[in-house]
Amino acid sequence: MARRVNPIQDRVRRAALEKAAYLAIYERGYAGVTLSDIAGYAGVSKGTLAYHFGSRAGLLAAVMRRFTRAITVATRRALRQAGTPAAKLAAYVENQFYGVENTRRFYTVSLDFLAAATRDPDLMAVQRDFQQETLALDLELARLAGEAGAEERARLLRALVEGLSVRFLADPAPDLAAYRAECLRGLRAILDWEA
Repeated sequence: MARRVNPIQDRVRRAALEKAAYLAIYERGYAGVTLSDIAGYAGVSKGTLAYHFGSRAGLLAAVMRRFTRAITVATRRALRQAGTPAAKLAAYVENQFYGVENTRRFYTVSLDFLAAATRDPDLMAVQRDFQQETLALDLELARLAGEAGAEERARLLRALVEGLSVRFLADPAPDLAAYRAECLRGLRAILDWEA
C-alpha cells in the first residue's frame, strides 16, 4: 500500500529543505554546493532531496522561487500599508535592504542563481518570473510620479536597487542606514521629487 502524504506536512518539509539549501548555497556557492552538502544542512538523505526536487537545479529553482516570492509579498504588503507616497518609498527601500545579514545572504544567493541561470533555460525561466514580479512592484512605485514614463522610471528603479545591491556585497562593512538613504535619494531623483 502506498504511503499517504499529508499535504501540510509536505509543504512544511519542503520549506525546511529550501531554507537549508538557501543557507548551504549562501555559504558554499551554487557551483560548489552538492546535494550531499544540502542534505547535511537539512539533516536528511540525498534521496529525500531528490524525492522533493528531482535535481540540484530543481532545488535551486524552488529556493529562488520561495525567497524571491517572500520578498515581493513582503514589499507588496508594506506598500499597501503605507499611507503616503513618501511612506511607500521608505517601505520599498526597507524591503530592498532589510538587515545586513539578510541582505547579504539574499543578494549573494540571487547573483549565484543568475550566473547559473545564464546556462540553464529552466533556471532562466524562474529568473524571468522574478523580473516580472519585481517589475510590477517597481511600476507601482514609478506611477507615484504619474503614468507618463512610468515604465522607464521602473527600469531605472530596478537598476538603482540592483547596482546598490552589488556595491553592498562588495562592501566589507556595509552601513545599512547609508545604503537605505542612498537608495531613497536615488528613488526620489528618479521620481523627480524634491529632497
